Amino acid sequence: MRSPSKILAIAVFTVTCSITALGGCGGASDSAPGPLGKRFDDMYIAAVPLDQKQSVVQSQNDWSLAKMQNAKAEADLNESTTQISIVRNEQKASKLAVESAIANKKAAEASADTNRMNQAAKDLHNAEALSKAAEARVKYYDAYRGYLTRVLRHTQENMYWREAQYESAKAQLGQKNGIAPKGVAYDSFPKQEQERAKREASARSRVESERSRAMTARDSWRRAQDSADRDSGRPSSLPDPMATSGATSSSS
Repeated sequence: MRSPSKILAIAVFTVTCSITALGGCGGASDSAPGPLGKRFDDMYIAAVPLDQKQSVVQSQNDWSLAKMQNAKAEADLNESTTQISIVRNEQKASKLAVESAIANKKAAEASADTNRMNQAAKDLHNAEALSKAAEARVKYYDAYRGYLTRVLRHTQENMYWREAQYESAKAQLGQKNGIAPKGVAYDSFPKQEQERAKREASARSRVESERSRAMTARDSWRRAQDSADRDSGRPSSLPDPMATSGATSSSS
C-alpha cells in the first residue's frame, strides 16, 4: 500500500501536468525559449577582411529584424490586455441595457398603451441582439489574444533562431580562416542552429491554427453584430483588431 506522502506527490504531479498540458509533462515541447548556449566572440574574426563577412552581416541584419518583430509582438499583446478590458466593460453595459429594457417593457404592459408596448418590445429585442453581439465580441477578443500569444512565442523562437544563425556564420568564417580559439567546438554551432530552426518551425505552425480559431470567433461576432445593427437601424463602427492588423489574411 502506498504511503500518504507518495499519494500526495502523485496527486500534485497530476495537477501540474494538467496545468502544463500545452507543453506536456516530462519535457515540455512548448516551453519558453532560453538564451543560446554557444556563442562565438566577435573578436575572433575581427581581423578577417570585410569582403568575407557577407554572410555574417546578413545574418546579423536578420537577427536585428527578428528582435524588432519580437518587440512589436510583445507590444501588441500588451495592448490587447487593455482592449479586452474595454470590451468586457461594454458587454456588462449591454446586459444592463437588457435589464432596463425588460423593466420598461413591464411598465409599458402595465400602462396598457399599445404604442408604448410595441416600442418597448422592439427596444428589448434590439437590446438583446446587441448584448448577444457584445458577448460574441468578448469571445473574439479572447481568441485574438490567444493568437497574439502564439505570435509572440513564434517571434521569440525566431529571434533566437536568427541569433543562432549569426553565431553559426561567425563560427564558419573563423573555421574557414583556420582560427582555433581555445575551448571552441565548431560542430556545436550548426547543431545549435538546427535545434533552434526546429523550434521556430514548430512555433510558426501553431500560429496559423490560433489565427484560424480567432477568425472563426471573429466571423461569429460579425454575424451577430451585423444582425443587431440591421434590427436597430444604427450601423456600428466598432474596432476590429484582426482587420486593422492585417491578420485576416493568412501569412506564409
